Amino acid sequence: MTTPNILYLHGFCSSPASWKARLLGERLAEIGFGDRFQCPQLSPVPLTAIARVEALLAGNDGPTTLVGSSLGGFYASWLAEKHDLRAVLINPAVMAPMLLDGMVGTHRNFHTGETFEFTLAHVDQLRALDTPIVTAARYLLLIETGDEVLDYRQAVARYAGCRQMVLAGGDHSFTRFPDLVPQIIEFCRL
Repeated sequence: MTTPNILYLHGFCSSPASWKARLLGERLAEIGFGDRFQCPQLSPVPLTAIARVEALLAGNDGPTTLVGSSLGGFYASWLAEKHDLRAVLINPAVMAPMLLDGMVGTHRNFHTGETFEFTLAHVDQLRALDTPIVTAARYLLLIETGDEVLDYRQAVARYAGCRQMVLAGGDHSFTRFPDLVPQIIEFCRL
């Protein structure tokens, strides 16, 4: 049997340098699976980001589990349903088109400092990626109730029936991520 891959999808204005992506990649390297971890820099243009991930999926040998944080969780849902994949969703932006509709304008990547324009056309692309139905068995939902950016209850309702870990407190960065890395790795079947 081929060893599974883990494909991490970062959030809006983030990058592979995010602390969660780095921590997961480092932990996988420690246990001998560093070569099975991918975390691409995602374009701020939604359809370009999706095309990049789909190209990586096409090139992977063996099964892939997606791990998506915030906007990456929104993308992971769409990709999981389209490609019959499993996904770990970390404080996912389940209402991404509505949320980012209010964020049209110039933004700066948290890690690279690169600036980019997020437009109404990009919001329309997000609407096209909205997933009307989710298959409960394919998801692990990780939520902190103290998320200051997203209403955690939307994700709990959206992914009703999925395996869920709803943790009190925290924030949008998902402060308890280090504690849950073993559960993520287990869910990814490594």
